[in-house]
Amino acid sequence: MSRTEFAVCPHDCPSVCALSVDLDGEGGESRVVKVRGRKEHGYTEGVICAKVSRYAERIHHPDRLTRPLRRVVPKGEPGWTDTTAFAPCEWESVLDEIAIRWQAIIDDAGAEAIWPYNYAGTMGLAQRNGLDRLRRELGTSRQHSTYCVALSDAGWMAGNGARRGVDLRELEHSDLLVVWGGNPVNTQVNVMHYLAKARRARGTRLVVIDPYRTITAEKADLHLATRPGTDGALACAVMHCLLERGLADESYLASHSDFDTEVRAHLATCTPEWAASITGLDVAEIKTFADWYGEARSAFVRIGHGFTRSRNGASNMHAVSCLPVISGHWQRRGGGALYGHGDIYKLDSTLIQGDDLPPASTRELDQSAIGRILLGDAASLGGGPPVKALFTQNTNPAMVAPETARVLDGLARPDLFTVVHEQFLTDTARRADIVLPATMFLEHDDIYKASGHTYLQVSRQLMEPPGECRSNHWLLSQLAERLGLEHPAFRMTSRELCETTLRRSGLPDFDTIEKAGGVDLCRDHAYSHFGNGFGHPDGRFRFKPDWSRHGPDSADMPSLPAHWDVIDAASDTFPLRLVTAPARQFLNSSFTETPGSRRMEKRPEALMHPDDLARYGIVDGELMVLGNALGEVRLHARCFDGLQPGVTVVESQWPNADFPGGLGINTLVSAEPGAPNGGAVYHDTAVWARPLAER
Repeated sequence: MSRTEFAVCPHDCPSVCALSVDLDGEGGESRVVKVRGRKEHGYTEGVICAKVSRYAERIHHPDRLTRPLRRVVPKGEPGWTDTTAFAPCEWESVLDEIAIRWQAIIDDAGAEAIWPYNYAGTMGLAQRNGLDRLRRELGTSRQHSTYCVALSDAGWMAGNGARRGVDLRELEHSDLLVVWGGNPVNTQVNVMHYLAKARRARGTRLVVIDPYRTITAEKADLHLATRPGTDGALACAVMHCLLERGLADESYLASHSDFDTEVRAHLATCTPEWAASITGLDVAEIKTFADWYGEARSAFVRIGHGFTRSRNGASNMHAVSCLPVISGHWQRRGGGALYGHGDIYKLDSTLIQGDDLPPASTRELDQSAIGRILLGDAASLGGGPPVKALFTQNTNPAMVAPETARVLDGLARPDLFTVVHEQFLTDTARRADIVLPATMFLEHDDIYKASGHTYLQVSRQLMEPPGECRSNHWLLSQLAERLGLEHPAFRMTSRELCETTLRRSGLPDFDTIEKAGGVDLCRDHAYSHFGNGFGHPDGRFRFKPDWSRHGPDSADMPSLPAHWDVIDAASDTFPLRLVTAPARQFLNSSFTETPGSRRMEKRPEALMHPDDLARYGIVDGELMVLGNALGEVRLHARCFDGLQPGVTVVESQWPNADFPGGLGINTLVSAEPGAPNGGAVYHDTAVWARPLAER
């Protein structure tokens, strides 16, 4: 029997697309035939990325985990990371074993020796955030989540004070779209859908600011290929030009910001010539961009995360976020900026996260420093006990965390009891003691927010999971029962937890939201455009941010929009700046197992300017080595003239085994936190390059 059902994409992407899913069969025999965008949805409008449209090959993949597994080959022995290192076991016995092992660790070293570790493998609230509830009631170490938004969030909030912005559907009223630090063809395809509509309607221009010529940049009217980590300089130079040419909105600045003579005098020094020396751009390019931006009636800046994944990332974000203020573009429909809509949802997540439990006083460990933490680095451990048990859901740190070699060494500890709840035998799962099979999004109920649009959505279970796969919520509830935890959410089903959360939030019930395609929480123009004031108590945007409000490591941060020169700069020893950008057909470590995505991505490659290939004696298409003090990575070279000399780009994430040396690109990325509140610096790495033959 064939049928079409509605669902929501669960992956770590701003679009959180509404889906139409064609299925054959019923119950345990159901199979996905095709996944499409839901045409009648007010944001998705039928448009989704190619990798999700091929979801049938992921959900029905022959290598999907369907039984609990227990390690039978000890860590460190030959073949210990192979599939044959594990044997199937029963759920009841393995759940009992986990509870017994954890309780023994608690009795011996305290609950802080257990580290539940997760991220955004699913964005569904019930299945993602329940681990917070377990951490709090059990008293384990907590997690400082720093993979993605820690730096960008601090920078945006420093100026704007609230996470809201312009609805992407307003692009039809924009004369200019600036995509800054993002590649939406790869990472939010709906932006391109709305841009295409705007171009047809009013000839909207596109400017892309990105260190390399992405597929999005290929479609731009102007591409500014900056040196990585120099975006603050470009933003300041644009503001300089707006002030110099009389294109700044002086009235708006006076009524909506703290702009004063000190800021004006500072920006007077930030000339295009100064910025050109830092960014590597031509002065003419900078002036052209400033003219287009200042002369546009309504300019929309879609702000990505990429340019913030640097030691100066928060400062860069703050400088860029000043542009729609100094220009006054916030005042007009189709003008302003979008970083994310996080503050519009007002969802009561108390039950999901355990916010009604006593406040946690346990240590908070930086997820990006997992390698250092597992290897016993005292500073990273925060003065607490060594981590003796690791429990992961929704993430694959052996592949995505910085300092890969250290992460792998830490996971190899014989005394570390590691439990991984996963859909495939990932790099992290291969190093676990116990591996548990997880459901996919069509096999459980959940609630979804988005950062790239304004809909709250729900997605119900459409099919039975294969074999013995179980949801995150189910697993946490089973462990809670064995550990004597009493929070009421552990005794609810996923659907009950979702329904109660919706009711407490004053929202329609699950079925009503599903039938409607979600609840559109888009507010009026004044709200989304900060017309009634920015998110600070006085309602004014901060050109002069108080960084101490956004994190403890703020003392040296610039007091004005600036280029903060603290990056891992190129040197004679490490002459190239590395960017680890997202590949089009992967999403973090997801889809790296699907044949369609792997076929299209082909292999890991370093994009190198032809001048650099010649300088280092590297041949296009041949194996080469990138390295720094953290290690070496082998991969193939690809000649590419869409970046500046001195910059190399590796589109990833590829599993470690796909690199000839067995170590992935994050081997070279430091776990040093960005200021003021941590954050992974994935695009702030200086490296050397050599042909493989020299090694």
